[in-house]
Amino acid sequence: MGFEKGALIFANYTARVKDTGEGIESTVESEAKKLKIFEESRKYEPRLVAVGEGWLISGLDSEVAKLSVGDKKEIELPPEKAFGTRDPTQLRMIPLRKFGEREHDLTVGDSVDIDNRVGIVRFVGSGRAQVDFNHRLAGKSIVYDFEVLRTVDTDEDKVRALIDRRLAGDGGKVTFELAGGALTVTIPEGLFLVEGLQIIKRGVANDVFKFVPALGSLTFLERFNNEKAQPKKEEPKAEKPAEATEPPKPRKKKAVPPAQTA
Repeated sequence: MGFEKGALIFANYTARVKDTGEGIESTVESEAKKLKIFEESRKYEPRLVAVGEGWLISGLDSEVAKLSVGDKKEIELPPEKAFGTRDPTQLRMIPLRKFGEREHDLTVGDSVDIDNRVGIVRFVGSGRAQVDFNHRLAGKSIVYDFEVLRTVDTDEDKVRALIDRRLAGDGGKVTFELAGGALTVTIPEGLFLVEGLQIIKRGVANDVFKFVPALGSLTFLERFNNEKAQPKKEEPKAEKPAEATEPPKPRKKKAVPPAQTA
C-alpha cells in the first residue's frame, strides 16, 4: 500500500554497518546498549518521520514509502544509496603547522576541523597529515531494521509531534490551542533560555504550515508567572442578620356582663 509523500509516521529503527556489525544509530535503548552505542544523555523513543521529505537518507526514504503501519523490515542499502561511495579527491595532505596546538598530538583516527570541514586523520608523518573528508560511512553498505508504529493523522496530533521534534525532550512543557485555523503556542518561562529558541520557533512555524495546510496563522506567547504572588483567598460571606420581629401583642379579654338576679 505504502505512504504518500509528506505522510507523518512514528517509527523505530536500528542501523548498523553490514560487513562489521558496527552500530550507527538506534531509537531503541536495548538495541543501543547491545551495539555499544548507548548515550546516557539521549532520550530513546520512536522517531517522527515525514515520508519523502528528506528526513531520512534518500535510499532509506524511498524504501520506507513502500511500507505500511505495523510493517517490520530489514532494509539493506548499498553505498550509493546510503552515505555515498568513497571519493579519492576528498583525501588531502595538510602541513602539521595548520593544526595549531594539536600539531604534536595528532594521531591516526582523530577527527579534525580544517577550513570549516570535518575530516578524519588517516596518516601522520614527514611534517604532514593525510585527512579524509569523505563521510566516515562512505563506501559501506548499511542495514536498517525498520518498524512503522503508527501514522499521525489529526491536526492536533501533528502540531504536538512537530513541536516535540523541534524541542527535543522539552516539547511537553509547551502548550497550544488550535481553533478556527489559528494556532497559539505558549512557551513557559523555563524555556526562554533554550539555545537557538528563535530558530526553533521559526522551524516550528515552517513545519506546521507545511504539514497542517489549513492553518492560517501561528502566534507564539511567552508566559511569565509571578511565583511570589499569593493566591487570593475567598472571604467568608457575611451572614445576613435575622430580621427583628415584634413580640405578639396580648389579646384583650372581652368583658363579661355581671350576672342578673331574679
